[in-house]
Amino acid sequence: MDFKRQTIHLFALLAVGSSIGPSPIQAVQSPVVAQSPAEARRADLKIGDICRLKGQEENTLTGLGLVVGLKGTGDGESGPTTRSLARLMQNLGGQIGVDPKGSLLTKELKDAKNVATVLVTVNIPSRGAQQGDRLDCTVSAISAKSLEGGTLVLTPLLGPRVDRPTVYGLAQGQIVLPDPKMPTSSKIAGGCKMEATVLNEFTQGDLMTLVLEQSQSSFGTAVYIEDIINERYTTPSLGGGNKKPTNIGERIAKAKDQMHIEVKIPAHYKDNPVTWAASILELPLDNLKTQKRVVIQERSGVIVIGDDVTIAPVAIAHKNLSISSKVNNPSGFVGIDPGSKTQPRPKLKDLVDSLNTLAVPNEDVIAIIKALKHQGNLFGELVIE
Repeated sequence: MDFKRQTIHLFALLAVGSSIGPSPIQAVQSPVVAQSPAEARRADLKIGDICRLKGQEENTLTGLGLVVGLKGTGDGESGPTTRSLARLMQNLGGQIGVDPKGSLLTKELKDAKNVATVLVTVNIPSRGAQQGDRLDCTVSAISAKSLEGGTLVLTPLLGPRVDRPTVYGLAQGQIVLPDPKMPTSSKIAGGCKMEATVLNEFTQGDLMTLVLEQSQSSFGTAVYIEDIINERYTTPSLGGGNKKPTNIGERIAKAKDQMHIEVKIPAHYKDNPVTWAASILELPLDNLKTQKRVVIQERSGVIVIGDDVTIAPVAIAHKNLSISSKVNNPSGFVGIDPGSKTQPRPKLKDLVDSLNTLAVPNEDVIAIIKALKHQGNLFGELVIE
């Protein structure tokens, strides 16, 4: 195939679109995922699928503990570790010598190589946690070479605010390494027992706030959700679990920015905000527009392209290929006539499909997409991960 015929072949592939079958990169090298607008406009998509309630966030408990029973891979002559071990032994009734000033003689424990100081963390889910719940905890060594075979001694967990040293949980358990290549970090399934209840309030007075996911946040989406709520609850139609109407004509939702929508709690729901929150989160989003976004994971080579991401009429030179959407071509490639005011712009997905079919390396496809964005010829957000 000569240079000229290869260029025309590319236009032909762009014209026929999906009829060419799976591309090499999609089938072998790395997937290119196209998001159909129909998928984002399904009737079963609800506000709760793209929003959470402010206050319903994860919290983290932390604590410093000791792991014992190691195979000589502990901290050795670490001062903080020997002091902590001495204090633990004293609290458990162990006999530890003291100097004339009453301080513990930690030098007696300087050869304890089977002990390590560790950082213990626990993530409390957004729904909160009740006293007695069991949560997974993560144990990370500070200076030990390996935690293999060790046991975490009962460790109090504080937080989430360091200025309020309240013990919310206790952690202990056998260390099991999930990955032998990472011997300094481990998880203990159900290793934390909650000693106090953590409730995540989702109301602030007579308001609750919806928080859009980062990937969905935009001014347009925030206003759309505001309109959906107001249209549903400012009419004589009944709403909520107890079937009581809201105040007619009152706009109860207001978008504050591209991520936050404040929603008033009607008076007859103030004693039952859970029902009100459920009714809001269950409202359908039938006409939610997709975000014009391209996401590239460079390490794995995955490219996710929104179906409505378009490009300007451009010319691209790549090795032995000459790619152009400006040249008039009988193949009928969409968008090849830059003088037309009615033809839609070429889609980035069509370009990538054609590059894949011509076996253009995935890293070169990514480089071309970056160049298009850098030149201002890609109409959509480019996210590099």
